[in-house]
Amino acid sequence: MFHNKTVFITGASRGIGKAIGLRLAKEGANIVVAAKSIEENPKLGGTIFSAAQEIEQAGGKALAVQCDIRFEDQIKNAVDKTIETFGGIDILINNASAIALTLAEQTTPKQFDLMHDINVRGTFFVSQACIPHLKRSANAHILTLSPPISLATKWFGNHVAYTMAKYNMTMIALGLAEELKKYKIASNTLWPKTTIATAAVKNLLGGDALIKMSRHPEIIAEAAYYILSKPSTECTGNTFIDEEVLALAGIADLSEYAVVPGGNLYTDLFL
Repeated sequence: MFHNKTVFITGASRGIGKAIGLRLAKEGANIVVAAKSIEENPKLGGTIFSAAQEIEQAGGKALAVQCDIRFEDQIKNAVDKTIETFGGIDILINNASAIALTLAEQTTPKQFDLMHDINVRGTFFVSQACIPHLKRSANAHILTLSPPISLATKWFGNHVAYTMAKYNMTMIALGLAEELKKYKIASNTLWPKTTIATAAVKNLLGGDALIKMSRHPEIIAEAAYYILSKPSTECTGNTFIDEEVLALAGIADLSEYAVVPGGNLYTDLFL
């Protein structure tokens, strides 16, 4: 199903983006690693080149292309290189995201702008750049890593700028689902039930303590695999949660994904 299909993934040098790339590479997909990191940062780990190497080893073909999605010229360059290399785009994964869980008074203009430039503007214009190519795919999907929208004030009270940015990603995904139905392009979102062990969780949110209450990114990758396997005409406009997707696929035992086997898990934001 994914053999020779081309998957464009933003923020794919590490974490959830890389995990999705590796999962689809096992099925023989072409993976475009579109991310910023070309030199290793010890706190983050991974570059576009190391991720591409892992993807090739997993059985896929990889294209590493440096891309900061805040800039349209870099988006265009990444998409152009994808078409030159693989001839098309079948799947877009909007994964790149910035996070700052700050109260309104403590949020700097730089933090606010970064979250909106990457999460909102970047997601919008990467999607825009990929749509003409997705139109030519037999089973085109856009999958955005963002939460279901809840207007419960508890999700705004402690980090209104971040909540706005993530909910905007979901609104883009739902808007595209409606707009692109006639072209048989699916657009859905995916969000984890529990925190995922990523560099952001370790460095910005809860350190090693929260990592130990998290699951590995592979659970998101497995859920993504099942969503992207569905016919684009039948599966669009959904805000999926990873556990629910896997339950529908008949996978009830999720113990293999826990960082600490049998440990307590921490429910993610927005759920």
